[in-house]
Amino acid sequence: MIRVLLHIVLCITVTATAAHAQASKRKLTDREDLYGWEAVGRLDTGTRGFCTGTLIAQDIVLTAAHCALDKSTGRPYAPGEVTFRAGLSNGKSLADRKVVQIAVHPDYVKHTSLSNAAIRADVALMRLEEPIPYSVADPFALHSGRVAGNEVSLASYGRGRSEAITRERSCRILQRQQGLITFNCDITFGSSGSALLARNGPRWQILSVVSAVGTNGRHKIGLGMELSGIVADLKADLRRDAPRPKASIRRLQVGSGKSDSGAKFISPGGS
Repeated sequence: MIRVLLHIVLCITVTATAAHAQASKRKLTDREDLYGWEAVGRLDTGTRGFCTGTLIAQDIVLTAAHCALDKSTGRPYAPGEVTFRAGLSNGKSLADRKVVQIAVHPDYVKHTSLSNAAIRADVALMRLEEPIPYSVADPFALHSGRVAGNEVSLASYGRGRSEAITRERSCRILQRQQGLITFNCDITFGSSGSALLARNGPRWQILSVVSAVGTNGRHKIGLGMELSGIVADLKADLRRDAPRPKASIRRLQVGSGKSDSGAKFISPGGS
């Protein structure tokens, strides 16, 4: 059983867990630096704070459940309250989109305090008002298959680095057990919801989502969850609860030989 002293990432600032964490971090401050990382964005909840999110489709952002819930009500934020800012760097983003629909893992809302069970369910999806074109940001895929070794990477925003993505090129998985993943990446306020990335061939893919930070008695450690099955279930929830399109009626113009849609009527024996 994984036993750690836990704190929600949103509540504290975390220092580096190891010397190599500082050495391997880099801010992505220009277009060339951002290449390949445009799908990482800052999730702004009005003026109340921010988290990190990652596109997994043109109009779907993966983040942590606690980033998607209004603390005052315990319910998901209302449409338009959250903005996803893809590739935000020095005040400029590649695309800004309002969040219009949120799906939170149902098991997360059952837990009123932070626990291993809450971390395992700390996952949410957010649907954007409009898709972000592939030419602007290429979404990340979820990791499948075995992870080669224990090297992972993290790209996130955070306190003191809120205006540009900071990428930690290399940190380590410490343990995978009972649906939880612990790692030694340098996480801080705002890192919540960021994707923990593992290599699959030449590409980085999403292995987990940053949920919380704790200590193993000697060092600060990050905590995330196994994503198998969770994202598929949340996608199904988005589809089920998606707003229904409004029906439209087109008027036929009697005797005109055409409708408002431009369809033509053919008379018998010829046109």
